[in-house]
Amino acid sequence: MIDYSNFSDEALEARLAELRQDHADLDAAIQALALAPLPDLVVIGRLKRKKLSLKDEMARIADFLNPDIIA
Repeated sequence: MIDYSNFSDEALEARLAELRQDHADLDAAIQALALAPLPDLVVIGRLKRKKLSLKDEMARIADFLNPDIIA
């Protein structure tokens, strides 16, 4: 796991924005693959796991940036 205390808030905000874009891109790719006549469920599963991993990292960064906010 990454120690976010070594990064500036600006760097973490930039990383968070990058992760959000990657998450949205994966969501679009998953939706496009799911609409195929014969969707590749293995690829879709891998993309969903990657998407979940990105979501987890986004949550860790958000918690580090805003430790007082309880979700």
